[in-house]
Amino acid sequence: MDPVTKFSLTLQILGLTLCALSLLCSAFTFQDYSDALGKSILFFEGQRSGRLPPNQQLTWRGNSGLSDGSSYHVDLVGGYYDAGDNVKFGLPMAFTTTLLSWSVIEFGSSMQNHLENAKAAIRWGTDYLLKASTATPGALYVQVGDPNMDHHCWERPEDMDTPRNVYKVSTQNPGSDVAAETAAALAAASVVFKDSDPSYSTKLLKTAMKVFDFADKYRGSYSDSLNSVVCPFYCSYSGYLDELLWGASWLHRASQNSSYLAYIQSNGHILGADDDDYSFSWDDKRAGTKVLLSKNTQEFQLYKAHSDNYICSLIPGSSSFQAQYTAGGLFYKASESNLQYVTTTAFLLLTYAKYLSSNGGVATCGSSTQVDYILGDNPAKMSYMVGFGERYPQHVHHRGSSLPSIHAHPDHIACNDGFQYLYSRSPNPNVLTGAILGGPDNRDNFADDRNNYQQSEPATYINAPFVGAVAFFSSKTTTN
Repeated sequence: MDPVTKFSLTLQILGLTLCALSLLCSAFTFQDYSDALGKSILFFEGQRSGRLPPNQQLTWRGNSGLSDGSSYHVDLVGGYYDAGDNVKFGLPMAFTTTLLSWSVIEFGSSMQNHLENAKAAIRWGTDYLLKASTATPGALYVQVGDPNMDHHCWERPEDMDTPRNVYKVSTQNPGSDVAAETAAALAAASVVFKDSDPSYSTKLLKTAMKVFDFADKYRGSYSDSLNSVVCPFYCSYSGYLDELLWGASWLHRASQNSSYLAYIQSNGHILGADDDDYSFSWDDKRAGTKVLLSKNTQEFQLYKAHSDNYICSLIPGSSSFQAQYTAGGLFYKASESNLQYVTTTAFLLLTYAKYLSSNGGVATCGSSTQVDYILGDNPAKMSYMVGFGERYPQHVHHRGSSLPSIHAHPDHIACNDGFQYLYSRSPNPNVLTGAILGGPDNRDNFADDRNNYQQSEPATYINAPFVGAVAFFSSKTTTN
């Protein structure tokens, strides 16, 4: 048996073992997963900026940021607040939109009556990204709000009186990382809307192509161009080469234009195709790119090999195992907002399994362990999704959720007056349904403490890949 076949067979055996274990030990029914899916999508309504639609379900929120961009003579109303603050950061917002789109592309057929809400969440992001991409020729608007000033206040988005500064990258001050991620988001979303709204899909794809050309032609990191405005909040620590390969990969997937295939084949080695990488996040796209390209195994055999290495790095007992797990079974990568790595990893495992299956292989589905852990099958017996299960965090690090709703308390709550709610021991008055928080530490301990943002803050990019992962289990698992 040749080494490649032997390695593939090893993966299949490991995968079958994990599949059997995960299905036998599942702590939830498909109805539970469907409920979690609906709530994981609903969370995005709590993060909306702009004028809320009549069908808004999280009714404790109100309109906000309605003049964003106006002082710069551009319309930047809309989009998402990234986490528990009131800043619109372009890099994580674009990544969130890409991952929401990828979730629908791969697992939309399992979303049933939740599909339209998932597509609405994507469109809320892409409508804003289209504005940011087309408002000014030769520029991309990448942020609204001064994070340093915003973080000195604890106030509802509806009350914001901190500076709504606007920041952009341009030909003179490039940002290939954020631009290529924006291109990826628009391209991925164009696939989502290709059948249901062809004209919108075409607009998304054409804009994605232009934004990618801008990212590739005017190279540089937005961290260097914008400095303390984006760092340390969303510094591009991995640089911009990974986003260029990621963006080109999504344009190849969305357009089937041979020029993007040629770009990947010509530039892949320079942009990180030869690198094994073992995390996937708003900053580092390498592992995600390898899995995305491995769908076409004939053209991208190299990327499949790296994807195999990535998968094996997560599986105890494999020769390349290097992941860390807590005693309770949680994949552990970082002390701050660890569940972002858990949800992206679970999503990649399932997506790669799907690709292998479609190519005649068998792959892992051990990601149900991670999904179940988040939903409450863990040593603390606590769901880390707000509003799911009998026991979930009550003190979420989130301004809008922790302050009285504008409907319950119509009077303005000033910048410094809100801190009494940050430090209060009372539960958040507004339930941020569906929010997945940063999660427990490496000993499975979780402090339900609003002031501990490392563990208690939600983020859009934690939820986005979870949408796809939990959608898979909402249709596949039918027994406890």
